Amino acid sequence: MCGINAAVSPAANIVPVLLEGLRKLEYRGYDPAGIAVLNGRKWGLTPIQNHPDSEPPIRHQGLITVSCAFSTPTRPFMPHPIDHLLQQPEGKTLEFKRDLSSPRNVLKTLVAFANAAGGCLVIGVGDARQVLGVSDPLDEEARICNLIADGISPRLVPSVELVSVGDRTLLIVEVFPSSARPHYLNSLGPEAGVYVRLGASNRQAGPDWIAETHRATAGQVFDEQPMPELGVDDLDTTAMARVFGPTRTLDEKSLQTLKLLRTEQGRFVPTRGAVLLFGKAREQHFPDAWIQCGRFRGLDKVDIFDQHEVHAHLPDAVEEIELFLKKHAFKTARFGAMRREDVWSIPLTMLREAIINALVHSDYAQRGTPIRVAFFDDRIDIESPGLLLPGMTIDDMKSGVSRIRNPVIARVFRELGLIEQWGSGVRRIFDEATRQGLPAPVIEEIATGVRLRIRLAQQHAPELPPSNTRQESDDDRASLPRLESQLESRLESKLAAKIVLQLGTQPSGKAELARALGHTTVSGELHKQIRRLLDLSLVEMTIPDKPQSRLQRYRLTQTGRQLFDPIEGKTT
Repeated sequence: MCGINAAVSPAANIVPVLLEGLRKLEYRGYDPAGIAVLNGRKWGLTPIQNHPDSEPPIRHQGLITVSCAFSTPTRPFMPHPIDHLLQQPEGKTLEFKRDLSSPRNVLKTLVAFANAAGGCLVIGVGDARQVLGVSDPLDEEARICNLIADGISPRLVPSVELVSVGDRTLLIVEVFPSSARPHYLNSLGPEAGVYVRLGASNRQAGPDWIAETHRATAGQVFDEQPMPELGVDDLDTTAMARVFGPTRTLDEKSLQTLKLLRTEQGRFVPTRGAVLLFGKAREQHFPDAWIQCGRFRGLDKVDIFDQHEVHAHLPDAVEEIELFLKKHAFKTARFGAMRREDVWSIPLTMLREAIINALVHSDYAQRGTPIRVAFFDDRIDIESPGLLLPGMTIDDMKSGVSRIRNPVIARVFRELGLIEQWGSGVRRIFDEATRQGLPAPVIEEIATGVRLRIRLAQQHAPELPPSNTRQESDDDRASLPRLESQLESRLESKLAAKIVLQLGTQPSGKAELARALGHTTVSGELHKQIRRLLDLSLVEMTIPDKPQSRLQRYRLTQTGRQLFDPIEGKTT
């Protein structure tokens, strides 16, 4: 019995391709292996074990495999998908590496691919996208396989291929979305070693993402889980009856059907979805389940003009957010043959879909980040906490693929007519942009979740408030809670805002800051935010030459003090 592996190629060295094909054959033999090559009209036969590109010899179950193969430059070669791959930009599912000189970074990428939507790692490509190839294809292939086997848990089984491009050989590792996630680096452990893909980079996953992944692996859905410490009385049944209307009977059976109630130890208790939708004290249980709306002057978050916090029940929040946006837009009239039509300067249809999408798909288990709606002069950004679910990409979203993070919330929104069809919202946003002649919206994953950016047809410069209301507005802005809220909007962190406020009064050490903030110890998050403020040049050390000095304190830089200027300037 003979196993034959044949190839036709113009490549100068076809041996790596032949050997990789041979490696995949389910064949075991006892005869010496060899390669037969035809160059023009000349034959040559080389034993594999003696060939310079074949050390060590290929083995299956410890036995040497037999092969015969042919190569000729006289026949056309069918283009490999690698030609298309090399023209693509790096992103969520694609990365290029020059070599394996930094194995930890390679493993981080493979872990991130497996934990997200899969991906392809191409080794042997330079920074300018030139094909360099790998120096010893077989050794490098064995090395990457050993790195994966020894360095990643749970076990990851990617596809590893050697692909010829001209006279060079690339090593391609294709990773598929894994059902065994979260994968992690053994050297860092299951908490610090988990990575996810964020655009074209790898990001260490936080505990919220890891917990969500463990729930998904166990078949649990966050908003379907019961809250046994609560009862039906903790839901605002009056609001429920109002939004569903008189035609819908909301008895215990129908609430169970909607998965707003579950039976726990012989009594009805609300689910997390029910509390998020209609809880009387929602933010007591989910502190960041609210919406932060801001109107900014210009194109960034330096100068805030107006802001509003939405704490309404989620179905009511849609209208409240829309009212805030209308407040800072302007309206004209268009007269048809029979009636007058109001025309808003912002694309309300698109914005409404985007708002609903954020409310339905946000990760409410994630701490520290509410939903944010930011109105700039040229655009409106809607940011929802939570990265895309594993297996999902931005292209999937654009094409209408939908994976629902919160099925209880989504079901209620559909029952209320806020959602028409699963997966159609994002498509409608893009279709409406085309219809109105607007630039295509931009969807991107950011550190805290997903941002949808909608460009406006014309610039919107905010108008000053009327003079007879100016004093009331100034007094309101001068209050400390208002100041803290405005700083939080700019810094995108409540803790960072509190640190800046405290350092605005006097320089302080970390222990002093912790006590002033009501903390018993210096937390990891406090360390993190101070480092972030240092990196942003908003804070500086009082003893920069000795960063670890026990006398070290922190103070605001001139840039940091300028954070207060637009706010305090309005109160004078």
